[in-house]
Amino acid sequence: MALGKSLLCFEAQRWGRLPHGQRVPWRDHSGLTDGLEQGVDLVGGYYDAGDHVKFGLPMAFTVTMLSWSMLEYGADVAAAGELAHALEAIKWGTDYFIKAHTQPDELWAEAATTTPATTMLEYGADVAAAGELAHALEAIKWGTDYFIKAHTQPDELWAEVGDGDTDHYCWQRPEDMTTSRQAYKVDRDHPGSDVAGETAAAMAAASMVFRKSNPHYAHLLLHHAQQLFEFADGYRGQYDSSIAEVKSYYASVSGYKDELLWAALWLHRATGKPGYLDYVVDNAHDFGGTGWAITEFSWDVKYAGVQILAARLLLRGEHTAEQKRTLERYQAKAEHYVCACLGRNAQAGGEDANVERSPGGMLYIRQWNNMQYVTNAAFLLSTYADYLAEAGVGTVTCAGGETAGAGEVAALARAQVDYVLGTNPRGVSYLVGYGAKYPARVHHRAASIVPYKHSKQFIGCSQGFEHWFGRRSSNPNVLVGAIVGGARPRTGSGTTGTTTCRRRRAPTTPRPWWGCSPSSTGWRGRRGSGELPRREAARRPRGKWI
Repeated sequence: MALGKSLLCFEAQRWGRLPHGQRVPWRDHSGLTDGLEQGVDLVGGYYDAGDHVKFGLPMAFTVTMLSWSMLEYGADVAAAGELAHALEAIKWGTDYFIKAHTQPDELWAEAATTTPATTMLEYGADVAAAGELAHALEAIKWGTDYFIKAHTQPDELWAEVGDGDTDHYCWQRPEDMTTSRQAYKVDRDHPGSDVAGETAAAMAAASMVFRKSNPHYAHLLLHHAQQLFEFADGYRGQYDSSIAEVKSYYASVSGYKDELLWAALWLHRATGKPGYLDYVVDNAHDFGGTGWAITEFSWDVKYAGVQILAARLLLRGEHTAEQKRTLERYQAKAEHYVCACLGRNAQAGGEDANVERSPGGMLYIRQWNNMQYVTNAAFLLSTYADYLAEAGVGTVTCAGGETAGAGEVAALARAQVDYVLGTNPRGVSYLVGYGAKYPARVHHRAASIVPYKHSKQFIGCSQGFEHWFGRRSSNPNVLVGAIVGGARPRTGSGTTGTTTCRRRRAPTTPRPWWGCSPSSTGWRGRRGSGELPRREAARRPRGKWI
């Protein structure tokens, strides 16, 4: 039930001309001129949170994670009847990325969007068993279709469409949008290894999802992924140095080296070519893969995901004798992350040795939109527990020599999702539309205003603030599948955060579920202030080099 609801979030976040099978009735076509000013077709993809900007980096991460879930647990999605929708969601994003890659060394980097694709790789069979396979595939494809558009040349990728500053001064439906649709790209002269690397990872992961059902499309995705990786590695630099407009919203604080390792691992998994694994091994130290002991996994900081994927290769014996020692160092850092979530790294010392918990048991990583880190952690914990079980390994080794059982790892993952779905001090489901009690007012422009299909009367920037933003009643449109930012860490009550589509896992089974994370609009901001604080532009990755 949660799985099917959460996939609807992706359909609520769509940009472009909507298909006849659109299941969210209160949305209509929007953003049909994206890229027109630049002479490229950038229509499509997902917009970010409750805003109208398409940001390439978090959107690509979303598609990557969604694909990973399908590869691991696709049977669950299919059983839920959501496989086609999941594939469509991924493809909607990758088709846009292909559009945005306009030249070999050029990528358009920003336009408003949401988030994951790799979850199809890990959970595709489970997704299929849940009867949701079609919907999951649909969600992936919506993303990958956009990426194809955005990758207009081998060294050119469009990475942003829209402007966050002007967008925050308007409260409008997507169908009425009047804010800037300026598009921004990365290319040889303006590198963006992080956004190009993440887009390469998304397309490589998605290529495996579509390999059997659509081999031609899978080949196209893999071709783009390989080109993008060569571009990202050959012309190194952070995308927020090339696109200053993104710094206040999705700054690449961790740099681009984690994305290069991440992309190489996904390309190795997709192609089996040893050169990609050699790249991960040869750059393990210099790129921080075996140096960073990290306690978060997010759209910006990929090290924990890199370390778990590398540990998978070690556990499966997919390496040479020369590579084994380096992969063991990757695994040690992967288990540091796992143990940090379990609270077992006490002897390691330092403020970032373990992850804090709320009184109700929720992992607390960051104040801003904490639930995205919680659900990302739940996925990594569950996936790593599965990898251990497949390899017949029963324990993880924590800093200081303490051990933890693989069953404890899986149990913590289940507990975090249980918390999201209502097993928390407030007894509230943080997944909109799930359970008897869930948030009725979320920070989301489209959900908070009367549907365009019901009233085509134009609603301007100021009209939206004056007549809709401050309403105390429930949203006129229920944003089913949205996940609010999370409880306050000290009390376990209240909500914080923003709106993004994320990959999630089911409460008590190894099955995935997805959702968006909007904030409760109980928070009051003044008109023109941006409504919500900008993302933590000055934050640093939570972890340390050891």
